[in-house]
Amino acid sequence: MRRIKVLLAKPGLDGHDKGVKLVARALKDAGMEVLYLGMRQTVEGILSAARQEDVDVIGISVLSGIHLSFAGKLMARMRELGMEETPVVFGGVISEADVPALKRLGVRAIFPVGSRFDEVRAWIEQSAAGAKRDG
Repeated sequence: MRRIKVLLAKPGLDGHDKGVKLVARALKDAGMEVLYLGMRQTVEGILSAARQEDVDVIGISVLSGIHLSFAGKLMARMRELGMEETPVVFGGVISEADVPALKRLGVRAIFPVGSRFDEVRAWIEQSAAGAKRDG
């Protein structure tokens, strides 16, 4: 049985990635395969890697406040590429007021700073299993 494969990336000009690296470690410890692309990633770079690696979930970590504009670009490009079934999750500094807009764009889950690793892991496991059933 193939392990769940998660791609993690930081878009834009965020200057630190300690949080996403901790999430990556927690997911690896839970038995998932994690590909961390690093900082300053673009929509095209993220989606190219996601397609090439055939990932189950895409996780985006944002601290710089660009989550709404980046999500809009990412989700629109995913629809153009026929990738809209791949679950996308955002984490980082995201205000609760922005959650409905992110959901309308197609982001499936949002985990703000302070979210628990076990909640993230459980959501990914459930989403990956649902995507495999649907696909």
